[in-house]
Amino acid sequence: MAAPDAVSSKPTVSVIVPARNEEPCLGACLESLAGQSNVSFEIVVVDDASTDGTRAIAQAVSSVRVVDAGPLPPGWTGKNNAMAAGAGVARGDWLLFTDADTVHKPGSLARAVSEARQHGASLLSYSPQQEVHSFWEKAVMPVIFAELAATYRPSQVSDPRSAAAAANGQYILISREAYHAAGGHAVVSSSLLEDVGLARAVKASGRKIFFRYGADAVRTRMYRSFAQLREGWTKNLALLFPSPGQLAILRLTEFVLIVSGFITAIAGFLRGHGKPALVAGILALIVYIFSLRRIRRAHFSWDANAFALLGIPVFSYLLLRSRLSHKRGNVSWKGRTYDSNTNPDEKGALVEQHSALESTTHGLSHS
Repeated sequence: MAAPDAVSSKPTVSVIVPARNEEPCLGACLESLAGQSNVSFEIVVVDDASTDGTRAIAQAVSSVRVVDAGPLPPGWTGKNNAMAAGAGVARGDWLLFTDADTVHKPGSLARAVSEARQHGASLLSYSPQQEVHSFWEKAVMPVIFAELAATYRPSQVSDPRSAAAAANGQYILISREAYHAAGGHAVVSSSLLEDVGLARAVKASGRKIFFRYGADAVRTRMYRSFAQLREGWTKNLALLFPSPGQLAILRLTEFVLIVSGFITAIAGFLRGHGKPALVAGILALIVYIFSLRRIRRAHFSWDANAFALLGIPVFSYLLLRSRLSHKRGNVSWKGRTYDSNTNPDEKGALVEQHSALESTTHGLSHS
């Protein structure tokens, strides 16, 4: 049941949850949202042609308004269409776009609005705490989020003087004024990386972004199987990094150096070749320490960080798979296939942003 604060003729925040076959996770998401306090809000679930129990779960929560995404317009992705439909009926001064697999901590919505105002930000985005349970989640997710942390540094994204622009689509709080001024989801209608695209549009309009790791506000479990993980990251990885092929080779080389170095060291000691074995072991250890330091910045548990060594070659595989899928213009997600070549400027914009960032900012650490 919704908190009394949620009832208002004109809510401060409209929480918009796009949902396509989200039966396993939607209930926990809506329960966490409906229990928010100290802020006036409404919850809008946009049913994107779900074929499971998604709609029934949403309708069972009395404070939730359920709307249909409607037919998919030519050139639009399903998620962008759903979010635009939600924004079209929203009444709040702020819009929170959040995924159905998120769980929100008590009081986090009010704190997010306050934090956005405190920083003078038109768009606030949290990178949620990532829940990982299976072996593959623990092995792969820390590697990917470590690379994201290095590529989209919150200190740079939040700096109006920096060219960096990013947001995490699992939690984007944006003022209604900034959303429409930037062009809304229509400006990123064909994008499979709509969160970064929307952030780029907001920053280009001269408005401020505030971006940080938000474990104190929201958590999520993105994927529940390796098949889901593979499909999801195949959709996004090639768009998230300016040179995915080079990055894949770099990380694969790193993995080979670590593993071969340790194997050479162990074999050398067993054969009595102490000095060469020691050198090989030390070199492998140095490379591993640098790798582990990078991965630890992604805020995962110690066991996930340990498994991450085995996730490095999988990350390289997913990067190359994503690059090939986008090159072919054939990307699948949630039962739909998109021609990724319909938005040829998206990749170029990321490379241009990355180049500008490298030339104007140096030495900023992840924060």
